[in-house]
Amino acid sequence: MVRKTVLALTSLLFIFGTIGTNIGPALVDEHPLLVLTMSSRNRNLFGSVPFTSPVPYFIIGFLRILAAATALYFVGRWYGDRTVRWVEDNVGEMPALYRWIEKAVNKAGWLMLFFMPGSNVVCVLVGHRQMRIRQFFAVIIPAICFRLIVMRIGGDIFEDQVRWFLKSIERYQWFIVLGLFAISAFQMNKRRPLAPPEHDGSNEG
Repeated sequence: MVRKTVLALTSLLFIFGTIGTNIGPALVDEHPLLVLTMSSRNRNLFGSVPFTSPVPYFIIGFLRILAAATALYFVGRWYGDRTVRWVEDNVGEMPALYRWIEKAVNKAGWLMLFFMPGSNVVCVLVGHRQMRIRQFFAVIIPAICFRLIVMRIGGDIFEDQVRWFLKSIERYQWFIVLGLFAISAFQMNKRRPLAPPEHDGSNEG
């Protein structure tokens, strides 16, 4: 029951993340916290800085990234090799980049997790490699904090540029959103559904 719930949560976060990423260009200036709640990808984290105060920015960004990372970690931990193959087929990374990430996780999983806490691939792979749960949280929590601090500082430094960019696309923002949704629909049409095989009991933990 717990595993099915986590799997359902992962699918839900993926759907909301896709929507949040696509509507970001249109709503990040007017509803930045909503956008962050749906998707805390780098461009939303960066673009929302001029329109948010630090406390809600850090709280929402931290919880959103942690929720996705934790769900993906346990999916990787519980569902074995075929889940890793599903990730390889569906995350949208170029094959060469995916292979590089996979090799890097094999050699230094905790370091990759620290520098890429928002990566679906990394979180699934460290779970699949059976990183200890305690170690996972010991790395992911400071990693997310570090990422948010970097994004916040960068957003403050380039605030004028962020505001200028959003203002410059204001007339076309919904055309951009529709285009992004069209691309997402095309990509999702080619992907397999998130339905890893039933657990066979081989990776208890």
